[in-house]
Amino acid sequence: MKNTLKIFALLCILLNNSCKAQQMVQTPNETHKLKTNEQWFINKPLKVLLKEIKPEIKMAEATRDFPDYFSFRFIDREQHRKRRINQIPVVIYVYVTEQIDWHYEKRPKGKELVWTKEDAEKFGNLTVIRIKVSGKE
Repeated sequence: MKNTLKIFALLCILLNNSCKAQQMVQTPNETHKLKTNEQWFINKPLKVLLKEIKPEIKMAEATRDFPDYFSFRFIDREQHRKRRINQIPVVIYVYVTEQIDWHYEKRPKGKELVWTKEDAEKFGNLTVIRIKVSGKE
């Protein structure tokens, strides 16, 4: 009986470790999966969506409109400038219900569009209402 319990406990631990969820988006080319599975993220906090994106978001922009939305890119400002005219970088547009408190003039000079961990924490609780993906990597 003791051996059975030990084996059962060991199997539970092994299964738990091997069942860790893999992030939905492993590369920028897989961002279409966010749109395909959009219903998983609707009415959930932005941080839930961000956890599913493995590539580093290097550039972000907030647009105050109705509704407000973020534009996320996997390239930085310099890479964006150097790209060829026919290269359209992947952009993820995430629309939220709340107003986005994003002020370019209050962000560090030269890094107004850099997405940081602090941004993820500050805006992580905003509610997602729509996702749009465009471009190619």
